[in-house]
Amino acid sequence: MTSEKAEGYELRLEGLLDAPRAKVWRCWTEPRLLEQWFAPQSWTTEVKILEPRPGGTSHIVMRGPNGEESDGVGVFLEAAPERRLVFTNAFAPGWIPSAQPAVVPFMTTIVEMSDEGGKTRHVVRALHWTEEARKQHEEMGFYEGWRQTTGQLEALARTL
Repeated sequence: MTSEKAEGYELRLEGLLDAPRAKVWRCWTEPRLLEQWFAPQSWTTEVKILEPRPGGTSHIVMRGPNGEESDGVGVFLEAAPERRLVFTNAFAPGWIPSAQPAVVPFMTTIVEMSDEGGKTRHVVRALHWTEEARKQHEEMGFYEGWRQTTGQLEALARTL
């Protein structure tokens, strides 16, 4: 990723991926592909449910090398094929408000993709309820983690 920005309630990472948008979209929306890139290298990802449509469920479990586990449940708010994904952990399936997660603050994630000369302009925005929550997420390693996983996303998309 080439550019990062944090202000107010938002963390943002933007870059140009050397892969076609259709393949990047597949990596975001196909469970077996998402499992291959959506965690730091020393971690694993298990997709339990991935329904990229408005109201669809997202349930992803990430496991660390020392037994750490991050169990993320949320819903998709928007899914515009090959253009935009919007999801949040503020709601559980059925639009039930989530309990405040112990580690990750509530957020809405917006992923935007557009064509740029056979490559994909890829923008990830994490919107938080408070500036404090944004700072907490940033200190947890938002930029480092997303730079690494986005590199893995690009590498996988190029092989499809």
